[in-house]
Order: sequence, then C-alpha cells, then structure tokens
Amino acid sequence: MTEDVETFLATLRAGKFFESGSSVILTRSPGRLDVMGGIADYSGSLVLEYPIAEATFAAIQVIDKPLIEVISIGRKPYTMPLHSLIPAGEPLSYEDARNCFVQNEEHHWAAYVIGVFVVLLRERGVSFSRGSRIVISSTVPEGKGVSSSAALETAAMQALASAFEIHVDPHAMALLCQKAENLVAASPCGIMDQMTCMYGQKDTLLALLCQPAELQQPVRLPEDIMIWGMDSGERHAISGSDYVSVRIGAFMGYRIIAGTETPWNGYLANISPEEFQREHVKHLPEEISGAEFLSWYSRTPDTITTVDPGRRYRIRQPTTHPVYEHERVKLFRRLLTEASSEERRKELGELMYQSHASYSACGLGSYGTDLIVSLVRAEGPANGLYGARITGGGSGGTVAILGRRDAHQAINRVAQRYGEATGYHPYIFQGSSSGVARFGSRTVTV
Repeated sequence: MTEDVETFLATLRAGKFFESGSSVILTRSPGRLDVMGGIADYSGSLVLEYPIAEATFAAIQVIDKPLIEVISIGRKPYTMPLHSLIPAGEPLSYEDARNCFVQNEEHHWAAYVIGVFVVLLRERGVSFSRGSRIVISSTVPEGKGVSSSAALETAAMQALASAFEIHVDPHAMALLCQKAENLVAASPCGIMDQMTCMYGQKDTLLALLCQPAELQQPVRLPEDIMIWGMDSGERHAISGSDYVSVRIGAFMGYRIIAGTETPWNGYLANISPEEFQREHVKHLPEEISGAEFLSWYSRTPDTITTVDPGRRYRIRQPTTHPVYEHERVKLFRRLLTEASSEERRKELGELMYQSHASYSACGLGSYGTDLIVSLVRAEGPANGLYGARITGGGSGGTVAILGRRDAHQAINRVAQRYGEATGYHPYIFQGSSSGVARFGSRTVTV
C-alpha cells in the first residue's frame, strides 16, 4: 500500500470509527489539475486533465442500524435515517434531497455523499435494506479548483458499490456522480472532474471529449516536462455566481445563433473558429438581460441552470470561449505528442496563456491567479517555465503551470514572490496518482 493509504488506515484505527479488528472497504480518488479545456467542457470541448497526488479516501462498513452515518474527519458527523431515502414508499426526489442541504452550510459537504445514494435509488433502482457507516478523509483542499467535490463523490460511489455489490461500470459511475453534484449538491459542473477522478492515470493527461463523455487516448507527459499547481489562496466555487452566469451566457449564446434547432450536434465546440467569426459572432450581443432573453427565446437548452430575469448576462465572450478553446486544446495535445523541443514547449505555454486570457475576458479571472500567471511569465523559458492558466471554474483557486522538470527553483521563486506581494504563501501541487477505477476497492482490517 502507498504511504497515504497507510496514513488513512492509521487514522481510522486511532479514531476508533469502527470496531477494532473488523473489516471495512477502502477506496481512494485523486483530485485533478485542469491543464486545458476547463469551462468549455459543458460546451463539448476536448479537455486535458491531470490527476494529482492529493486524494480523498472513503472507508465503508455495512451496519445493522437503519442509518446512513457519514463521518468526515474534522467535521461534525451527518446522520440520515434510511427510511428518509424512500418517504411514502417512493425514492426521495432530487428536489427534496437538495433541500436537505441547500440551506444548511454546516452539512452541505454531506450532499456529495448522500447524493450518491439518491442517484443509485432513482437511476438504478437500488434498494438499501441495511445501513452504512462511511468515514471520509481528504488531502484534496476544498475551494482551490482541484476537484475536491468530484474526488469525494467518486470515492463514495466506488465504496458504496463495493459494499452493497452494486454492479456499475466506471463510466456510468462518473455520470451518476455528476448527476449527484448537479441535482443534489446544486452545483452545475460539467463531466470532466468525475471522469478524471475515475479514470486518471499517473503522470498522464486524461483526454476527454465532453460530448458528453468520450474518453480518448491518454497523453503521456514527455519526460522533460512537468506540471505543477499553485494555490492562489482565493476561494473558488463551481456553485459561485460567476461560473454559473458564464455557463448560462454560453447556453444563451448557443440558443441565439442556433435558433430552435440543435446544429453542431448540440455543442458550441463543434463550430469552427472560421465559421463562428464569419457567420455567428455578429449576432451575439455583448450582454443581455435575463428578462429580455426569456421574452425572445423562452429558455436555453441547458437542463441544469435557469436564466434569472433580474440579471444581466455576458453573452459574446462566454459563447466565443469554447469555440476557440476546443481548437487550443486539440493543438496542445498534438504538440505534446510531437518530439519535445524548446520551440514546442514555448508553443504549449503560449496556448495556456491564451486560455487564461480568455477566462479573464469571460469574467472568471482574479487578482491572485492573474498575479501567479504574470510571475510565471516573468520567469519565462530562460528559467524553465513556459505557461500557466487558471484551472477549472476560475474566479480564484489554483493555477496550472507547465515547465521543464528541472524548474523547481523557478517555481519556488514564483511562490516566494507571490507570498511577498499578497502575504499568502501558496501551496504547491506536484506529483500525480491514478484514479479510483484503477485503485478499485480494498478490504482491510481496522
């Protein structure tokens, strides 16, 4: 077993969460760095995702009590009576499940675990005749844009499936976890996070065409290249208003240029930049009020978000971003598979800088992440750093950095200068690990 698994086992034994000498099922799911693609996932883009060394662990034991006991180390435990999953003989609705957590900040974290039970009940017809105790521990920091929620969901899903002998393949597990996050935790994420936590391979970029979730050949990093993550200290949230409004703006833009049809197979990313520039961008307003949009178009094709008539939404840039990002990601992948050279590394870095600028134009930048990117650019290729961009949903969180494998001193200088400028010393993500599908589930004695 790896060192982090041994550490989790020691924590379980020391905390006496289970009866000494009993067996539990253990799972492990990593977080991820979004290297390229990011918010274009819900628009059908190719994305390239890097599973990190930090991970979330789940230990589960079936118990005779009619309860779901969820214990996240360092938090107040959450308990749900088993009968609450089937009130009046019918599976708990997504709305009622969501209402259990949406107004309860203290226990909102548990929505990502309980949501797994709910989707298995509703989507797979699973019944739970016995209760369970689930203990969670994580080294994936929350609010940093490195997919702590998907790591929690996928670790819990794998544990639950193993404990109750529920036969669900990893691809379906990832989609069910996304549904739990969208409909129970009320976070309108795309699919890239759950697929990376499920299928990621160490030191390899997961390539996913999000139409809706087509795994492509993974991309092994060249031996001379390394990817780091640097935490800005500014909290990010997929459920935050900026991310949600940009997502809504992209779907509003699609509706404006597509009309009532579903061209491009339903995805903005399938429009070529040339066609977009020639035929469509001229029809997109810079921004529009929700009320005005609804009066003309009634709704967007997105089933996860709703247009607020009282808000104004940016339209042109959120719609433009996935069209060009898809092309950037495809080129980035091709460059990675060609012979590594200084010129290739510079091209890769420039694509990351372009992606970051497009995020900022959408309104998803932040002071901290912009500062880290500028500090990386200042170090430059001469010191082994080639590119950087904000990860995931933006508006804070972590910056992904591309550099030569020997560029640790430059990374440390960036962190030091960021600390001097902000008073916050950033955490540096380095290293990689494989996803929960490769780890599987393991029966251990506590």
